[in-house]
Amino acid sequence: MLELINHWGIGIKEQIHQISIWEGIGVSFGVAEVLFAKKNKVWLYPCGITSIIITAYLFFHAGLYAEMFLQTYYFFMSIYGWVLWSEKKGQRLTVEYSSSLEWKKAFAIVISAWAILYILLLFFTNSDVPFFDSLVSAFAWSGMWLLAKRKIENWIFLNVSNLIAIPLLIHKGLILYSALTLFLFIIAVFGYVEWKKLIEKRTAD
Repeated sequence: MLELINHWGIGIKEQIHQISIWEGIGVSFGVAEVLFAKKNKVWLYPCGITSIIITAYLFFHAGLYAEMFLQTYYFFMSIYGWVLWSEKKGQRLTVEYSSSLEWKKAFAIVISAWAILYILLLFFTNSDVPFFDSLVSAFAWSGMWLLAKRKIENWIFLNVSNLIAIPLLIHKGLILYSALTLFLFIIAVFGYVEWKKLIEKRTAD
């Protein structure tokens, strides 16, 4: 057991030494994105788009094809969200709970995205992690859709994605991105609490 832990620890150290400058830049913009999201600030989108472009390139070379494709989805959802949020500039920007219909749509996105991505990865790529790669992306798809609509449940869906992604990224040698994902998981918890306070304050007013 100790030998296995030591071997794993050595592997992590080697991955840390192999971190590239692009991984550092992508992660930095990813951190800025989630901090702006937590504060309900539209600046999350330009930071996110920068991170997305770099991350897609790195994930492609790591063989995380579903997550690379997810970055493309992130890109268009970021543009969509940026437009929606910008149209309300100067107005009171509110967050809300999802309706029952939106919950159903969110789960429908997860199920359909997972099924499609899993089949594509299994039969048309050399991915060695098709199940988990597609599952991470499926939950993230729903989370980004809910974020664009300013629904508090986006944090729940994104955190399910984060929880699965952490060991997957370690497995693929993207140690800095696994650390970022752990950070995102923690921030998402606080983001949920902060958005809940905003909803309760608006309701009380």
